[in-house]
Amino acid sequence: MGDPRVGDGRPPRARGRDRGGHRDRSSSPRAWASPVRTREAETGAARREAHDPPEPDSQDPRGVAFYFDLGSPYAYLSAERISRLFADAGLAQPEWKPILLGALFARCDRGSWSLTDARETGMREVERRAGVRGIQPIRWPDPFPANTLYAMRVATYAKSIGRAVSFALAAFRQAFAGGRDLTDPDNVAIAAAACELHPNAVARAAASESVKARLREQTGQAGDRGVFGVPTVAVGEEVFWGDDRLEDAVAAAARLD
Repeated sequence: MGDPRVGDGRPPRARGRDRGGHRDRSSSPRAWASPVRTREAETGAARREAHDPPEPDSQDPRGVAFYFDLGSPYAYLSAERISRLFADAGLAQPEWKPILLGALFARCDRGSWSLTDARETGMREVERRAGVRGIQPIRWPDPFPANTLYAMRVATYAKSIGRAVSFALAAFRQAFAGGRDLTDPDNVAIAAAACELHPNAVARAAASESVKARLREQTGQAGDRGVFGVPTVAVGEEVFWGDDRLEDAVAAAARLD
């Protein structure tokens, strides 16, 4: 699968160019701590995220899909607004698909900007965008970038039971609003608790061969579709890579609608 350490894979743009279960109390207490919430999450719309909207037809390999890895801060920024953008345009919601960015990097023989000289510039740009959009100030997890393999297996399990969106948002906020390390299973359990996933079920799922295989399969399918980084929104034959391409992706989806 390659090195699963991630950032975004996309060189930052210059400033100003943004386009925009039951609970088992015998488990670790940290697994039921209050999840970090952004200011946007305090709105009524965000509070309804605890239960995901109906999933699109995942049998359609060319349907509208949002590809993400929980280690990417730019995917976090996109995750906070993609549902609103599609709703405002009167469009059906895209399918959220967890993939392992490190495997795409290995496949495409490329790497993350967060491991290059562009690291500081990229981090400041993420912070700027969060500020402009009214998202809670970024708190960087340590380490960054990190190995997101365990978290992405949990995301894959969450998707299989209709909790892809709510788990992803909770986990992203743990990482980039709370500064919590998602390589720690307890921090992943906090995010899982926010969308009513039992910690024991989460741990079993993350270790299951079926979940591991599904994550590999979905990552491979993304690469076959032309996805080489995150965040990416795929619309039919078109692939829109980057947080600043969301509006373009919505426009393309509207043309298909």
